[in-house]
Amino acid sequence: MAKKDATPTYDQALEWFRNHGFEILEPAGTSHRVFLKKLSCSAAIEKAADEGVKILAYPGCLIGGEIAKLVNRGYQQFLKTTKAELPATADKLQALHQFVEEFKEALGLPSLYNEALGTTSGDYLYDRIQDRDLPESKRPKRPWEQEGKKSAKKRA
Repeated sequence: MAKKDATPTYDQALEWFRNHGFEILEPAGTSHRVFLKKLSCSAAIEKAADEGVKILAYPGCLIGGEIAKLVNRGYQQFLKTTKAELPATADKLQALHQFVEEFKEALGLPSLYNEALGTTSGDYLYDRIQDRDLPESKRPKRPWEQEGKKSAKKRA
């Protein structure tokens, strides 16, 4: 069984990020809390009570100064912020994938097989499975379930 590397401290992680070309931005009025920026992507971390690292904002592409969340709608991946939702282009996904891999390496996090194959989304929002986890009585009616609509069979 492979031996797990020791988890780096906050200061060790910051040093790794500096040495690998990450821009480190400390918001005014905070201490031990930073935004990491590289390849038009960003994430936020802070120093944990045990001298380790706590992730405040998971990696995402920067859009309009905001860290966008990757959302998969089944037919297309999108980058979503509080103000906009844009289709995720191949170059944005490649940059995000590289950023996430380096981010994980710096923090001593495992690189999982499915993530190593390509960028994965935080949310999967397929219209046909949306709300399926709700009790049947609370699920919204789908267009094909609406009463009062004439079906193709009845019209024929």
